[in-house]
Amino acid sequence: MAVEFVGIDPDTDRDHCPTVWADEEAQEILLQGWKPSTETQAECEASSPANGPVPESEAIVRIPARMIPMIMEACDAVERAQLR
Repeated sequence: MAVEFVGIDPDTDRDHCPTVWADEEAQEILLQGWKPSTETQAECEASSPANGPVPESEAIVRIPARMIPMIMEACDAVERAQLR
């Protein structure tokens, strides 16, 4: 796996640090973020067309809007990898 660090929350305290990586080989974006509250998790699950709650192998994470440029950069890296 060729995971490339893209960016970290510029407001991080280095203990709670939402982070973005791009895996060009697997053509995936990896996100580290905050866990949602129980109420938010339930709201997400209730509004999803999926059948049932989020499986144990998946997670809902919160990412601050100020990280949108990093997420876009990761999207671009994965998209470029598809074109090779």
